[in-house]
Amino acid sequence: MSFYEVVSKYRDFNFNEYFNKVTKEDVIRSINSESLNEFDLLNLLSTKAEECLEEMAQRARALALKYSGRTILLYTPMYISNFCINKCSYCGYNIENKIERRKLTLDEVRAEGEAISKEGFKHLLLLTGESEYQSPVSYIADSVRVLKDMFPSISIEVYPMRTEQYKEVVEAGVEGLTVYQETYNEEVYDRVHISGPKKDFKNRLDAPERGAEAGMRSLGLGALLGLADFRQDAFFVAMHGRYLVNKYPYIELSFGPPRIRPCAGGLKDIKEVTDKNLVQVMLAYKLFYPQGGINITTRESNEIRRNLIPLGVTKMSAGVSTEIGGRTLSKHGTAQFDINDESSTEEVKELIKECGYQPIFKDWVRL
Repeated sequence: MSFYEVVSKYRDFNFNEYFNKVTKEDVIRSINSESLNEFDLLNLLSTKAEECLEEMAQRARALALKYSGRTILLYTPMYISNFCINKCSYCGYNIENKIERRKLTLDEVRAEGEAISKEGFKHLLLLTGESEYQSPVSYIADSVRVLKDMFPSISIEVYPMRTEQYKEVVEAGVEGLTVYQETYNEEVYDRVHISGPKKDFKNRLDAPERGAEAGMRSLGLGALLGLADFRQDAFFVAMHGRYLVNKYPYIELSFGPPRIRPCAGGLKDIKEVTDKNLVQVMLAYKLFYPQGGINITTRESNEIRRNLIPLGVTKMSAGVSTEIGGRTLSKHGTAQFDINDESSTEEVKELIKECGYQPIFKDWVRL
């Protein structure tokens, strides 16, 4: 079975009609339920639930303290290539964009890794553009081998791979995989992914499961909020997560609720996702799957991140550069998107402490 079958099941489901029928009593009942089903999730994502955000927040805060305590893991991304063969209407790496393309050599990967390591990071997210020709699996695996002595935990956010390719990078030292479906609306997905391998909706949808089959310890899921109806996308993200943990109970699952940020040649027709909407999505994730992590990146402002911390955040990026070689090279590749929080690593640590939480750089030990 593929999660595509679950998505297909809801192809004729009238989300708006369901949302319009939700009552406040429905929402309160779902908030207080010990085990939420798909309809509880819909209730929490409905417009009526906006009247109950305080109740949702109180419940989410209690669940977050129960399952995660007061620690927040700090990680940072490292972009090693921005070559991409996809034509996506919302992304700065779009093959038609006239940007500075760059790919780090393994010596440059090491230098960039050493610069990051000096800031204290132990968890690294390795990213490339989606070009298997320019960034083959062997290059990604070699980069991981260069970096694994500096970072006990390395995750990747790259193009979808086959199961045997994921096994190759796992053997090299990768333990986590992040795949954002961008949108679970197949029609919108087809429209914004104009050409390239990424246009294959089902191939991307099944990538996290292939990663789990290959032995990934942790998986990160999300939709790029603003491409389509955010309530529907958030519903499918959470359902996708439950599908995966039911099938692969050993994985550690995290949700990311990124909103579209400006980028070179970026999509102009963006559906607004307000701060209030973002909070609702995040709270719904936490109530639906309390054991899951919530990852808030520098796509969000310092102020927003401060306000979100008590609501279930478990991971935050810090010291971020989305440029290729952004820490060590004088001439680096164009960034994928503009970040919204340029705080230093130390400033992010202080922010977390001021909120009464403990920033940590390492949350597990490889045996």
